[in-house]
Amino acid sequence: MREIIVCTFLTLDGVMQAPGGPDEDAESGFEHGGWQKPVADDEVGTAISGWYEHSDAMLLGRKTYEIFASYWPTADPGNPFTHRMNSMHKYVASRTLTSLAWQNSTLLEGDIVDAVRKLKASDGGNINVVGSGDLAQTLMQHGLVDEYRLTIHPVIIGTGKRLFADGAIPTALEPVSVSTTKGGTIVGVYRPNGKPSYDSY
Repeated sequence: MREIIVCTFLTLDGVMQAPGGPDEDAESGFEHGGWQKPVADDEVGTAISGWYEHSDAMLLGRKTYEIFASYWPTADPGNPFTHRMNSMHKYVASRTLTSLAWQNSTLLEGDIVDAVRKLKASDGGNINVVGSGDLAQTLMQHGLVDEYRLTIHPVIIGTGKRLFADGAIPTALEPVSVSTTKGGTIVGVYRPNGKPSYDSY
């Protein structure tokens, strides 16, 4: 069975919105787009590349798909990640798109929860959910996430969309690996481990 892996860049206060640039996602008047690059380092890039070693597909929401599809097909071919992003399969969850121009892209039809369950049961490698905050929320609510791969950067934004927003399903997490880069970014890999337990001192 394939695994669904949420791969997300976060600020220290949990914001995932528009890490890549000022114009990436200005929804709700967000003014901090492009916050990631100034606080990233080479070790972050190495960790992110490693996230794709055992995955052969991405699962993307419409907004993230459109951002990626406008960049990667014409990105620097000398960057080995360019070939990786263009060649791997892309599954897209959207209620509005009717066609997809980026190579190796498939539009998921019908109920997204049912479609993802079928994907998990199909043959192939793991599937990375990159960005795609609304889609990630849906997957978490239905228990479809097998692993979280997070970079938690040393910056506080104060506003914006959060991966673990109010109303997130209480979940215990088992750490798989946690390290800190020279620039202070926490690279954490966690797997859901049932419900949280509670105790008192």
